[in-house]
Amino acid sequence: MELYKITIRPDSGFGTSVKGDTLFGHFCWQAAHDPTLMNTNLETAIEQYARKPFAVFSSAVPTEAVQGASHYFKRPDIPLDWFLSSEHLSKKEKILAAKALKGKKWLKANIDLILDATRTNLAADSDFMDKGVSETGTYAHNTINRMTGTTGKGRFAPFETTISWFYPSVLLSLFILADPEFLDKEGLVKGMSRIGKFGFGRDASTGMGRFTILDTCLLPLPDLSAGDALYTLAPCLPEKDRFNQTWFTPFVRFGKHGDLLAGVRQPFKNPVIMADEGAVCVPAENIETPYIGCAVTHVSKAMPETVVQAYAPVLPIRLGGHHENNL
Repeated sequence: MELYKITIRPDSGFGTSVKGDTLFGHFCWQAAHDPTLMNTNLETAIEQYARKPFAVFSSAVPTEAVQGASHYFKRPDIPLDWFLSSEHLSKKEKILAAKALKGKKWLKANIDLILDATRTNLAADSDFMDKGVSETGTYAHNTINRMTGTTGKGRFAPFETTISWFYPSVLLSLFILADPEFLDKEGLVKGMSRIGKFGFGRDASTGMGRFTILDTCLLPLPDLSAGDALYTLAPCLPEKDRFNQTWFTPFVRFGKHGDLLAGVRQPFKNPVIMADEGAVCVPAENIETPYIGCAVTHVSKAMPETVVQAYAPVLPIRLGGHHENNL
């Protein structure tokens, strides 16, 4: 597979978090409307997805809007005291340090250095940031009763939804694995560009979820042997018995069909419980693919062939020898 980094500029607020599984669904709809985006038909690609994924999308990674920018990866979901293991602190000092670290959501790193395997030791010399990258606000909605020409009660009552707005200095990076047999760079960029124009996620019809592609570059595949654990870039379902240890934050995807199926009688999918991005997995065997996880099927009655991306691109990290005592 080939690894691409697509840098996008948010042009509006977002009603839905930009996560890998949702991006995958949006791209599939683009391929359904335009069969020329892929080197094969979408039905064939979906049929093989559980065995051979044609694309694996990461969640959005906030990025500084400057040349040679650093990326803000979600803090790995390992115990906080692991980050303090190399420091000579008293018990009280470790508790206070762990409390301070808990408020720092982001790990600042340069993806080029990570892929060169020179900055993969997260247990030491980590640069954690507590500053935010977005703000959350509310967005008012009205449904007009055509009988009265105004709002009212019940289904016509005004309501608000939550919208996230990224700061002007923040761009977003998407790391996408694509199998050139099914999907090339041109089709990938064209599909993603259309998603940005039409809008991503909830409230796209009101102008939310708009973005512009600023740059697309081909990156080397990560050398997974450079670390002793894997860091995930999207929600996924790590395969059973393939890992000795896994730390993660549970994420429940209450999926809903969009596009042509948004208005069907049963647009909702069965919920899927996954490990959120930022999970850390210690392999029990050599991992030969730049992703882990699986595909999830049987989630939709409206479209039985629907598949959920429960794969995630991964990066190698080094936890150090002390994790072996916990296996």
